[in-house]
Amino acid sequence: MDRQQEFVLRTIEERDIRFVRLWFTDVLGTLKSVAVAPAELEGAFAEGIGFDGSAIEGFARVYEADMLAKPDPATFQVLPWRGDNPGTARMFCDITLPDGSPSHADPRHVLQRALARAADLGFTFYTHPEIEFYLLKAGFKPGENPEPIDQAGYFDHVPHGTGHDFRRAAITMLESMGISVEFSHHEGGPGQNEIDLRYADALSTADNIMTFRTVIKEVALEQGIFASFMPKPFAEHPGSGMHTHMSLFDGDSNAFYEAGAPYQLSKVGRQFIAGLLRHGAEITAVTNQWVNSYKRLWGGGEAPAHLTWGHNNRSAMVRVPMYKPTKGQSSRVEVRTLDAACNPYLAFALMLSAGLKGIEEDYELPAETEDDVWGLTSAERQAMGIEPLPTSLYEAIRVMEKSELVADTLGEHVFDFFLRNKRAEWDDYRGEITRFELERYLPGL
Repeated sequence: MDRQQEFVLRTIEERDIRFVRLWFTDVLGTLKSVAVAPAELEGAFAEGIGFDGSAIEGFARVYEADMLAKPDPATFQVLPWRGDNPGTARMFCDITLPDGSPSHADPRHVLQRALARAADLGFTFYTHPEIEFYLLKAGFKPGENPEPIDQAGYFDHVPHGTGHDFRRAAITMLESMGISVEFSHHEGGPGQNEIDLRYADALSTADNIMTFRTVIKEVALEQGIFASFMPKPFAEHPGSGMHTHMSLFDGDSNAFYEAGAPYQLSKVGRQFIAGLLRHGAEITAVTNQWVNSYKRLWGGGEAPAHLTWGHNNRSAMVRVPMYKPTKGQSSRVEVRTLDAACNPYLAFALMLSAGLKGIEEDYELPAETEDDVWGLTSAERQAMGIEPLPTSLYEAIRVMEKSELVADTLGEHVFDFFLRNKRAEWDDYRGEITRFELERYLPGL
């Protein structure tokens, strides 16, 4: 037994932990959980906990259903919302087959594979997400419009407001679990908030995002409200994204930094952006995986809908943030397409793979877009060679189907299941009669 496992077992005994929740994520990014008693944990570390993979979205066919959840002791944290005694803790799991080999359906393993490929090239991948969400009054029913908890706007300070109290409680809980928060504020929509997590390696960040969503929903329930990461719950207000800053490090050096280069961005950084842009349409079905995601991307405002990059251009898909002269290690790029509701393991794996492809094949970075892309006409965008992102989930699926990069990164099992599930979602959606159709067509036709 290694030291981390010993630390976990000792902490469980000292803190009177009675339940340990083993967490993992299905292909669509839904958190799954099984609770074990502390007495079972030593066996779980050695052999894993068996479960029926065919019951989990995208995990297994019926004839290969037996799977094992092996807890990762490095992810051990006591859950602060279950009360002090008896306590509850959690660990993320790696999913394996009975012979001990990794399950190709495990999204965490998909990201681990991509990170291993980056490591073979000498790189460590770091990410820093800015996660947006809406706080809504509880109790709305299907067919009713959700109601935000306040009417505040961007950076507004609402003295003793629900959002202010909520953020304080959520951040206290996150930090008690070892998840560092960098910023928090009210966002542009009524009831909309943003909490930014501190930079970490991509696997830790993806685990932290899954924990973050759970904490946000738990705190909301405690306060008698409802939290949603839906990309676009209101037609008239901004959608909720997850702008993600990313960088590659070569040892202790930031591979994106080059003193004296434009924006101090190295050749590696420029190639990485070029890879994100060239393969951006192919990965959109994963970074923006819901029918509703395209209402956000194409809803105007600062949501990016075109394959562009820029420095101070918040309508671009990829932004190079302002360089700080004393902080060469902070050179990074910001990808602005991601939904707050994506599967972070798959999304990070694909963005990393796209960027690495740009580096390995020496992609040339196209010209920077300085204009507000939304302010240009279609003809102007076409003349400038600005390509659009997919305009619907259907279009995103069609592009992803032909992508060698996505198939290689996700693996055959996840690739096939994901596409099958998204086609079914699109079929369900296009069969719906919407309120828009009833209000526009029923009276006059």
